[in-house]
Amino acid sequence: MTPPSISKILLPRWRRALGAPLYAAALLLAGCTGSLGAHEEGDGPLPGGAAAPQVAERSMFPRLSHAQWENTVRDLLRLDDRPGLSASFTSDPLGGVFDNNEAALLVTPGLWSDYQRAAEELAAMVTADEDKLGRLVPADLPVEPEARAQAFIERFGERAFRRPLTAEERDTYVALFRRGGELFEGEEPFAAGVRAALEAFLQSPHFVYRVERGAGPAKGGLIPLSGHEIAAKLSYLFWNSMPSDALLEAAKAGELSTREAVRAYAEGMLDDLRAREVVRAFHRQLYDYEQYHDLNKDKALYPEFVPEMGDDMQREAERFVDHVVFEREGGLTELLTSRTAFVNDHLAAVYGVEGDFSDELEQVELDEAERSGLLTRLGFLAAKATARQPDSIHRGVFVNLRILCAALPPPPDDATSLPPGEQATNRERVEAHTGKGTCGASCHGVLINPAGFAFEHYDAIGKYRTTDNGMPVNSADAYTLGGQPRSYADAIEFSQLLAESSEAHACYAERWLEFAHGRDADVKDKAFVEQLGEASRGGSSTKELLLEIVSSTPFLARVPAEAP
Repeated sequence: MTPPSISKILLPRWRRALGAPLYAAALLLAGCTGSLGAHEEGDGPLPGGAAAPQVAERSMFPRLSHAQWENTVRDLLRLDDRPGLSASFTSDPLGGVFDNNEAALLVTPGLWSDYQRAAEELAAMVTADEDKLGRLVPADLPVEPEARAQAFIERFGERAFRRPLTAEERDTYVALFRRGGELFEGEEPFAAGVRAALEAFLQSPHFVYRVERGAGPAKGGLIPLSGHEIAAKLSYLFWNSMPSDALLEAAKAGELSTREAVRAYAEGMLDDLRAREVVRAFHRQLYDYEQYHDLNKDKALYPEFVPEMGDDMQREAERFVDHVVFEREGGLTELLTSRTAFVNDHLAAVYGVEGDFSDELEQVELDEAERSGLLTRLGFLAAKATARQPDSIHRGVFVNLRILCAALPPPPDDATSLPPGEQATNRERVEAHTGKGTCGASCHGVLINPAGFAFEHYDAIGKYRTTDNGMPVNSADAYTLGGQPRSYADAIEFSQLLAESSEAHACYAERWLEFAHGRDADVKDKAFVEQLGEASRGGSSTKELLLEIVSSTPFLARVPAEAP
C-alpha cells in the first residue's frame, strides 16, 4: 500500500469532495495540486468583438470516462496496451445515450478508492520494470540529480495535465520526488522518485478531469479556451485519449489559435486509425449494438441462427460504418440507403446472398428490392424481435428515438407484452392491442406503429419474407415528416423518406453534438443543430459535420461560470 504521506501531501481535499456533483466536486478538488486558473497566456480562436452566439453551459471539469482513463493511462505511461484496471472500477450510470455524458461522470467514494488503487499499481508496475521505466523517462534528461528530477516532472507533468505545470505545481512535485527514497525504502532513488510522482499525478484532479478554465477574460460574453484545452478537447473527441506529443507542441506554439487551424488539425486527426474507433463507438452506442448479443431465437423456426451471429452482426455494422464514413466519405443518407454490406457464411445465409463464404466478412451488394441501409440489416432487425416474431413496437420506438429524436412519452406502468390472439399476422396482433380504438392509439397509432410496420417484411432474425402465417405481408403505412404525412410501401421506401427528411438529419447532427460536447443537447443548440442537419441533408458527410462542430464557437469557448 502507498504510504499515507503522498495523499496527505497532494490530495487533502479529495475525500471531502466525494459524492458531490461534478462541478462542485471539481471546485473543491482544485486546491489539491494548485490553482485551476488559466495556465497560459494568449487568446483562443475567437474573433475579437464578435457578437456572443448561442452557447450552452457545460461543466468546466468533465471527468474522464472509464474508456478515456484507460486510453490516457496507456498513452501517458507509453504502455503497449490498455492496463484493463477500469474493469473493476465502480461503474458509471448511463447519462443520456453516450458513455461520455458529463452528467453521469461523478467521483463516488468507491471510484475514489479505485483511482487510488490503480495509481499505486501502475506506479509500482512501471518503476519495477526497467524497459517500461526507460520508455517513460526521456533519454535527454540532465545527469545531475536535481536537474534530472525537475526536467522529468516538467515533461511528464505537461503530458499528465495536458498543459504546462505552474511554477508552484512544479516545485510541489519536485519536492515529492525528492522524498521518493524515504517513501519507498530500498528502491533506486530516481525510480523511487518517479514512483512517488506517478502516484500523485494519477490521482490529481488535473488528470482525472479535463479542466476548461479558458484563456483569459471574456470576449463578447464568452471565454475562449486555451490552446491546450482545445488540444485536449480535440484528442478526447477524435482519439478518446490524451493529446499526442505533437498536438501538445502545437498548442504550446500557438498553432491552435484560429478556427482554420483547429479545423486543419482536426482533419489530420480524423485520418488517424484511432478516429475510426471513436466513430464506431458513437454509432455502436447510438444504434444499440450491445443488443445484438445474447439473442434467443426459436431453433425450430430459425435453424440458421447460431449464438455467434451476435458478434457477426456487430462486426458487420462496424464495417458498414467504416465503409460509409471513411471509405465513401458519406453521411446519414448513405447509412440509411446504401445496399453495400459485409457478410460471412452465417450472415450470407440469412441475407440470401449466394456464393462461397468463410467466417471472414466480404463486401457484397444486397438486393435492392429487399435492403436499404442500416434499418434493413440483421443486427437491428434481430435485436428488435422476440424468439419467434418481429417486434414491430420496439422497431418503431427505435426509429422514433434514435433516428428521428422524436419525443415519446414513457410507457405506462401497466404496459404489457402482446397477448396471444386469433389474428393471423403479427401486424394484426399489434394493431388489435395498440391500434385504433385502444388506449395506446394516440402514441402507437401515430408514431410507433407506423414506423415499426415498415419492417414487417423481416422476420425475427431479419430474414426477408413475403408472407406471415400464410398471409401476404403488409408493410405499407404513413408517417408525418416535414409536417406532412408521407406514405410508403415498405422499409425501402421508408428508409428513403427518412434519408430525405429534415428530422432525421437534425437528429443525427444533434447526437454528434451531444457526443462531441459530452452533454445533453440544450435549447441554445437548436439553431446550430438545424444548420448542421440541413448541411447533412444537402450532402455533407459525417466527417464534415464533425469538422463544423469542432471549429464552431460552442466547441472553442465557454460561458463565464457563476461564482459558487
